Amino acid sequence: MCSFRDGRWFEPGTESAARRFARDGKAGNDGGAYHFESGELKRGAALVLEAAGPEAAPVSVLSVALFVGGGLVLLVVLVWLGIALFGPQRWRERFSGERPILGLGLAFPVVVLTGLLVIGLAMTASLSSSEAKPGALPIRIEGEQWWWRVSYPGFETANEIVIPTGRPVQLQLVSDNVIHSFWVPQLSGKRDMIPGHDNRLNIQADRPGTYFGICAEYCGGPHALMQMRVHALAPADYARWEAGQRRRAAVPGGPEAREGAELFLTIGCGKCHTVRGTPANGHEGPDLTHIASRSTLASGIMPMGRDELTRWTRRAQDIKPNNLMPEYPYAPVREIDAISAYLMELE
Repeated sequence: MCSFRDGRWFEPGTESAARRFARDGKAGNDGGAYHFESGELKRGAALVLEAAGPEAAPVSVLSVALFVGGGLVLLVVLVWLGIALFGPQRWRERFSGERPILGLGLAFPVVVLTGLLVIGLAMTASLSSSEAKPGALPIRIEGEQWWWRVSYPGFETANEIVIPTGRPVQLQLVSDNVIHSFWVPQLSGKRDMIPGHDNRLNIQADRPGTYFGICAEYCGGPHALMQMRVHALAPADYARWEAGQRRRAAVPGGPEAREGAELFLTIGCGKCHTVRGTPANGHEGPDLTHIASRSTLASGIMPMGRDELTRWTRRAQDIKPNNLMPEYPYAPVREIDAISAYLMELE
């Protein structure tokens, strides 16, 4: 099985996790905060300039063109303003004539903005096609509140998309609650997910790696904490990952994990979550059949780990306020930890 691990987090404190995360990429207080060390969120929109596939290249080109065009206009305006305020008298007289005003004040912006318009229209046309490319891998992405349901032909996962490098992928983007917007800056432009309407988006990764994505449309609640990862694997590695995902859940090995499997059903986790090969067949929450093969929890805001699973189960509302996962702060820590031990065997 392919498995991923990154980042490091600590127990959240009294300050709102969503508020602190939105401010500086951390959830909690300094005495015991979750610290997001991969730097993906803080790099933010800069990722749009690092295209990793053909579908993202036009967005990168358009972004550079807008920066350059806008920079030229700003430079001319600042130079002209500097001359008007601080330049010698003869310069001010020369630039106050009709020709400089028409040339620099009218013709130059028109030429620059027209050029940007032409580039923008050309790039938009190249991005607007939603036709599946030959050999494309179909994946259905559902925007939930506030996480991502990821459905492949024959199996389901959540919050992390795994794709083979060099192969086109067509995403079917849907929502049955509110408007979300799917955006992985290094692989594509944005595409809205509108209730009652199916949208399509083509992506492709030309090199292996992990690509950061977010919901780019405010969708209420913990919108700022609705992230995702796209893992691009070499074709052979992807084939092994897919074969593993198609299998039923592993049978728990040790006594603690077996106890956790029983508790998982007893306290009602299986009413919201599916673990294929067991009586757990809920559909409200993410499919947990192979949860331990993922790199993150809680829609990308926590790394995968036994301690993190225990903290999330006990204090989900502290970590991700207003999410729909019930928390169990009064359940015995030993029982929740046993459930975490069981889940960590589900690779």
